[in-house]
Amino acid sequence: MYYSVKFFGFTVMNKLEFMRLWDSYSELLTPTQREITNLYINLDLTLSEIAAEKGISRQAVSDCLNGCKRQLAELENKLKVVENGREYGLEMRLKLNDVTRWAEAFKAAHSEFEEEINQLEEIVAKDYSSKAAEALGGSDSQTSYEK
Repeated sequence: MYYSVKFFGFTVMNKLEFMRLWDSYSELLTPTQREITNLYINLDLTLSEIAAEKGISRQAVSDCLNGCKRQLAELENKLKVVENGREYGLEMRLKLNDVTRWAEAFKAAHSEFEEEINQLEEIVAKDYSSKAAEALGGSDSQTSYEK
């Protein structure tokens, strides 16, 4: 479910939510839709600036963006990629918090395992973002973890 607000009877998707959906589903848009939404989201151009650059009316840009928002919201409502990603991320953070609390309690009760628990705490605290980016950024048809 995407987040939106009612404004004078219209449903308005906030820009952050639009960006999240665009990051997940932009490849399913047409090249023109991708270009206009990219100018809006990533280059932070106004509707007037996009219209001037593309040689179209401001209304055409607005219609395109609103259509993209609607299309991306429909995709998310059906596929739940963003929602599931958020849930999974939160679930992992909660599990890691529980592991950390357990390790602290275990170390306090069993000082003979302090070195092993310290190693476990280092693993839990380690930043794996560069390894994840490397695994996901492979340019071959196979991702790094499949090799």
